[in-house]
Amino acid sequence: MIINNAYDTWCFMMYDRFKNITMQQMGALISLVDERSFSRAAKKMYLTQPSLTKHIKNLEDAINAPVVVRKNTGVSLTTEGKILYDYARRIFKLVDEAKEKIARVSENESGNVFISASTIPATYILPSVLKSFNEAYGDIRCYVQMNDSEATTNMALDDQVEIGFIGRPCTNNKLIVESIWKDRLVLVVPAGHPWLKKHSVTVDDLSREPFIIRERGSATRATLDDYLQSSSSIPLSRFNVVSELGSSEAVKEAIIAGLGVSIISIHAVKRELKSGILFEISFENHRIERNFYLIYKKQFGLMRHHELFLDFIRRTRQDFPPNR
Repeated sequence: MIINNAYDTWCFMMYDRFKNITMQQMGALISLVDERSFSRAAKKMYLTQPSLTKHIKNLEDAINAPVVVRKNTGVSLTTEGKILYDYARRIFKLVDEAKEKIARVSENESGNVFISASTIPATYILPSVLKSFNEAYGDIRCYVQMNDSEATTNMALDDQVEIGFIGRPCTNNKLIVESIWKDRLVLVVPAGHPWLKKHSVTVDDLSREPFIIRERGSATRATLDDYLQSSSSIPLSRFNVVSELGSSEAVKEAIIAGLGVSIISIHAVKRELKSGILFEISFENHRIERNFYLIYKKQFGLMRHHELFLDFIRRTRQDFPPNR
């Protein structure tokens, strides 16, 4: 390698320093972020606190920048630390994948499945599905994160998860997308609401009533928005929105508290409708229906335990009809 100037010299030195970063140093950074404490992170890694501190110091020396800032409430990452942390997580995930692929040689029906799911599947569908799956395949562990549909799609594309469940169609050509479960959005009001005396309500009625909405990025919100744009002259932006909430559970509790009404997944309110805590009101005699979708990358190398999981999920298609 020919070094012609000071900048080339600096680049070469930085590259050489990066070569000194070890897996244990990156593991120390991950543990420190997870535990938010040097003492707890050291205990988690079976190290003394001075040893863990040394790993972090060596990591900072390797990149010539601080990676963490100590605070009274714990530790936080610097900008450089955030970059390194993200890559460290990816590296450890790749190591886990390599370990699983090696284990596949013996065709073991075991392994880990990393999943992200939007709110409704994560909260109201996957728990019972995973219970049945665990009974059939006890050696396969499923790790589920709850995110909105947009975030779930991006995580699948960025290899942060292996499989996703989302509440709206996706046309990205890098993904396999399969319709998997049905859903129906219903207009829900609390006990004692004046609309209980009405046969149905119109969009105009709904637009003037205090209305609770899901956050941007939510497939439930997007489905309602699409429906209003195609079937009504009153867009969602003209509704009397009193609150924007980040989960269906929060929306449901707000309705029960009397904050307003909302349109929400039937899966989220089945129990409350059955018990008489909440009531469904006919919405112009229309049905707002959608599908939930299974997604994963086309280039994802499916292992035996992934195939078993996907086959099991596909067999549950008829288990969640969009009715009460």
